[in-house]
Amino acid sequence: MLAAAVLANAGVAEVVVLDRDELPDGPRQRRGLPQGRHAHLLMPGGLTAMEEIVPGASLRGRLLAAGAHEVSLGSGMLARSPEGWLRRWRRPGPVMLTCTRALVDWTVRAAVLEQTAVEVRRAAVVGLTGSSGRVRGVRVSGPGGEEDLDADLVVDASGRGTRIIPWLDGLGLSGVRTRTVDSGLVNASRVYRVPAGAEQFPLTVVHADPYVSRPGRSAMVMPIEGDRWLVSCGGTRGGEPPADPEGFLRYTLGLPDPIVGRLISGAEPLTDVHLSRSTSNVRHYLDKVRDWPEGLVVLGDALGTFNPAYGQGMSVAAFGARVLGQELDRAGGLDAPGLARRVLRGAARPVDAAWAMAVGQDVLYPGTRGGGRPGIADRAATAYTRRMTRAATGSLAAASAIWDVTSMRTPPTRLFHPSAVLAALAGPPLPLLTGPPLTPGEREVLDGLDRTGA
Repeated sequence: MLAAAVLANAGVAEVVVLDRDELPDGPRQRRGLPQGRHAHLLMPGGLTAMEEIVPGASLRGRLLAAGAHEVSLGSGMLARSPEGWLRRWRRPGPVMLTCTRALVDWTVRAAVLEQTAVEVRRAAVVGLTGSSGRVRGVRVSGPGGEEDLDADLVVDASGRGTRIIPWLDGLGLSGVRTRTVDSGLVNASRVYRVPAGAEQFPLTVVHADPYVSRPGRSAMVMPIEGDRWLVSCGGTRGGEPPADPEGFLRYTLGLPDPIVGRLISGAEPLTDVHLSRSTSNVRHYLDKVRDWPEGLVVLGDALGTFNPAYGQGMSVAAFGARVLGQELDRAGGLDAPGLARRVLRGAARPVDAAWAMAVGQDVLYPGTRGGGRPGIADRAATAYTRRMTRAATGSLAAASAIWDVTSMRTPPTRLFHPSAVLAALAGPPLPLLTGPPLTPGEREVLDGLDRTGA
């Protein structure tokens, strides 16, 4: 929808979105997005890109009006990192939005359709038409059989399930390099009603620890619309969360800190536990193809997809759509030579940054497939990241650097700014916290909900 908005805003006469799902007329889960049941974080950098693409729609305002929550990375979270509990600082830091993925999708789609002449059709794309030099459109399958739709520009934004590699093979373009790094992550999520009195309880997360040569295990309690908590657990190969309710609770209580389990033990569940296993990092190096065809652009998860534990996917997709708009402005039209290649290379930059962050962590988990053995540079980066995280438990300068990168407002090079390097070298000036930084009121809420005796 963001790519469609970019094209419509650029003056393209006819913009058609093809989706094989029947899209819901409200913020509801749909079949083609199984990962939509799990926690999604809309980072400030991604939201800024979205609002640039759909100007005047006030996406932030719409989401908040529909029940989304603003969460400060600096003061609005209880977060246990691999190096210990992070402090909550008086400086709020960047603010992200939390809600269901269905609400984000619906809000963006409604805003784009209100403000542009974009058309959405239900159809399954089965291939590309044209040649290895220029794509001319797509072949779609519908109730009446297959037909060809001509287009001056085709944008593949079909996500993790893209068929772009066999589609290119059908045009005679083969040999595209693809890399997969799979930690075996399984996500398990369940929705709860927020208990009375816990409406202001902060987002709570126990992060996985990639440094202990054991499977990564994590859990998060995230406020979403409708006075609900979305509780998501994640475990890499050998540490997968179960799908039964009792096992789900035991899993949360078995983490390095049982706070998530203590919270939900006194909350009313509203759904079953939903599992998702399609979580590997996959990078299609389409931007490295020497003779890329005119008329074809690939964005978002179709270009590179990441372990969802790092909260990058929606923002990276928005960055790619923004690159499409920037290159259209420079080119002045869809028929400009080399437009598709320039968009692809520009969109690959945020993909590569997110890939490096995700894979750099995933390769450390036992049983990860496709990661290879970390080299000297990888080990040095891991050691520095760990030292920075340790410093962030008691250093505002280190914490601020991590907020800026996590929020996707700045590239990972922010961690090497002189102030950040000095903070990492100096270490935390404040002692490690012995438990979560709860206010007296929050501690009372937690103790009141706890049915576990933990």
